Amino acid sequence: MIDAYFLGIDVGTQSARVGICDSNGRLIKTTSRAYRTFFPKPGWAEQEPSDWWKAVCESTRRCVEESGIKPSDITGISFDATSSTVLAVNREGSSLDRAILWMDQRAVQEVEDIRKTGHPRLKYSGGQDSAEWMVPKALWLKRNRPEQFNSAFFIIEATDWIAYKLTGNWTVSKCNATCKWNYVSREGGWDRDFLAEIGLMNILDKWPERVASLGERIGGLDRKASVELGLPEGIPVAEGGVDAHVGLLGLNALNPGNIGMILGSSNVFFILNDEPVFSPEFWGPYPDAVLDGKWLLEGGQTSSGSIVNWLVDNIYEISKNREADRNQILEKLEELASSVPSCSEGVITLDYWQGNRTPRRDPRAKGIIFGLSLGHTFGHILRSVYEGISFGTKHIMDSWKSKGVKIISATAGGGGTKSKLWLRLLADICDLPITVPMYADSCGIIGSAVCAAYGSGVYRSLPEAAEAMVTEERRITPTGEAESFERAYRNYLELYEKTKPLL
Repeated sequence: MIDAYFLGIDVGTQSARVGICDSNGRLIKTTSRAYRTFFPKPGWAEQEPSDWWKAVCESTRRCVEESGIKPSDITGISFDATSSTVLAVNREGSSLDRAILWMDQRAVQEVEDIRKTGHPRLKYSGGQDSAEWMVPKALWLKRNRPEQFNSAFFIIEATDWIAYKLTGNWTVSKCNATCKWNYVSREGGWDRDFLAEIGLMNILDKWPERVASLGERIGGLDRKASVELGLPEGIPVAEGGVDAHVGLLGLNALNPGNIGMILGSSNVFFILNDEPVFSPEFWGPYPDAVLDGKWLLEGGQTSSGSIVNWLVDNIYEISKNREADRNQILEKLEELASSVPSCSEGVITLDYWQGNRTPRRDPRAKGIIFGLSLGHTFGHILRSVYEGISFGTKHIMDSWKSKGVKIISATAGGGGTKSKLWLRLLADICDLPITVPMYADSCGIIGSAVCAAYGSGVYRSLPEAAEAMVTEERRITPTGEAESFERAYRNYLELYEKTKPLL
């Protein structure tokens, strides 16, 4: 059926993207606008919230105008945003300062102090929080900017702020709260004893009371937002969540044993389980974060596509032919890499350019390109980078399997799906069939549209909406070469152990 249109808003790290999608999942139009990230100190990263809203408004108006869809035909709206992007606001919703971006690492000491408590609540996050998350950042604000902390009406995430800008209502996304705020629905939500023990006994006064599930209707588009977006007042707005987690809906990777892969500058992996699985090697288990009744397990690689970008950018900078663009350089490198034998003739890349997120959980780890000789080329290096990233993915999969998690298949989205070589190596090294849906590099927008379709009542559940709106485009089947990579994989694992004392 094509009787409704949905607006999906994706507030990412570099830009806001907006797309219009119909009831069958056909993506009609997307638009975007970039904004700036500030790096005031090493390890810090900040953004201006007003820049997000300007980008959302401009992109929405352009998207509707260029799509040819009447504004009155938009049936529902939902959104996603980078997780753990924290801001303090006043009663009117204006930010008191720049937002602390997800990648900001200033709260490292707070993470260590929280870990030392050994509180039982931490078992839902693998035994410790991350410096990226809400609770350590809120504790940092209390310790280092007490005036801002005390004067704040709310301390929220980008997702919650976008929800307020759209509806005028204050909510907390259960997706974000469960995965990044130590919220556990199965144990009554917030743990006041935990918050008091770590020094945030009054933080609940600075968090909105309503915690809403993905796709839950949280209000209608309010008058001010309707004018700014160029849309009719009152359009149903559905709760959004973490960009990657909403992307899981946009991949329809919701069945048992099926991994959702978001391949981009960093990689994120998800699997929904019927039972909780506890381990310090991955994040979670998160109850009801995406679907009620399901436990979400999460793993990730801090650096993946960003390593490829690093290689291409550095080659571009020294290139004599500056008329060639980056895409042409990458195409040439992939052509060279495709002719290199498996295991890159002895070159091994340890993909820890920005540390290891899981399963080692070592933020101090560093990247390595090992085994070079004068006979190797940039083609060998790129292939080794893709193999190293794929070994890191396999390491995460193996950590899940060792805890009894059943893995049957994967569905991939994100910009990394554009590389046939990367997907081929992932399928072969992980020995896993990989499905790529239509609009795989826009899975956040599609997932937001899925939330909007459910929240506006067009579909009865998120799984029903995802099933109707996500279509398989292609499938990569393993060629049976997994065993040929085993020795290189073991060397990859050992390379970290051998060099860890030097790092």
